[in-house]
Amino acid sequence: QLRLVESGGGSVQAGASLRISCTASDHTFSSYPIGWFRQAAWKERDFVATIRRNGERWSGNTTYYADSVKGRFTISRDDAKNTGYLHMDSLKPEDTAVYYCAATPGFIRVAETSYYFWGQGTQVTVSS
Repeated sequence: QLRLVESGGGSVQAGASLRISCTASDHTFSSYPIGWFRQAAWKERDFVATIRRNGERWSGNTTYYADSVKGRFTISRDDAKNTGYLHMDSLKPEDTAVYYCAATPGFIRVAETSYYFWGQGTQVTVSS
């Protein structure tokens, strides 16, 4: 059972940058696409970004982003460290949420229901 632990969340001012991490329990991490999702207070959990596993035979994009974060957020992974990252620039108050990382067997995907392994989340708060 793959375990995921998010870290790096915190409170920042609008316009700041922040990088959050997702560290996996074992090397099988490298065989999974990973995704980031977020849930604001009183709202449903939404897709943020996803990145395919290295070596995946996929003719589409390597990464996908929600329109609301495109151009500001960057997803990446370092399989040697069993870690995924979400680098967030130009943060806005509406980015305030608990951020979750997830992993799943198979191909890159954006649907929350397609992800099998989940972390416990890390809080990101952006003040104006």
